[in-house]
Amino acid sequence: MQNILTEAYVTPDLFTPLSFNTEQVLSRFTQARNWQERYRQLMLLGKQLPKLASEYHIPNAQVQGCESNAWLYHYEKKGTHFYTGDSDARIVRGLIVLLLIAYNDKTTTEINAFDHTHYFEELGLSGQLSPSRSNGLHALINAIKDFANTA
Repeated sequence: MQNILTEAYVTPDLFTPLSFNTEQVLSRFTQARNWQERYRQLMLLGKQLPKLASEYHIPNAQVQGCESNAWLYHYEKKGTHFYTGDSDARIVRGLIVLLLIAYNDKTTTEINAFDHTHYFEELGLSGQLSPSRSNGLHALINAIKDFANTA
C-alpha cells in the first residue's frame, strides 16, 4: 500500500509529533469512569490531531473499510515509521490519535509485535465501538501494518 504522491509532497514536516505518550493516554482513559467519559476523551484527543490540508484528502490516501472518510500517510526514515492521518469524523480522529501514539516512531518489528487488542482493552474501548467503527479501526491498523511491511 503506497500513497501516490511525490517525495517532495509528503515531507517529514507533515508528520507533527503529538504531545501525548502511551502512559498519559492510558491514565486518562483508565480514570474515565464510564463510556461517556472515554468517548469525551476520544473527542479531546481528536482535537489534538492537526487537520490535513484539503489537498491531502485524496483517494489514494483514503483508508478503505472506514465508514467515515479517513486518510493515512506514512513516512519511513532509517527503518523507523511515522504516520499521520485525518478524518471527517471526530471519533475517528480520536482513534487515529490513539493509533499514532501506539505506532509512530517504531520499527517494522515493533509495529508487527504490538498487541492492539490488549491496548484497546486497557483503554476500555474494546466492545464499546460500533461494528462499523471497529471495522474502520481494523482497516486503519491494517493500513499502518501494510505501510510498515512494504516500506
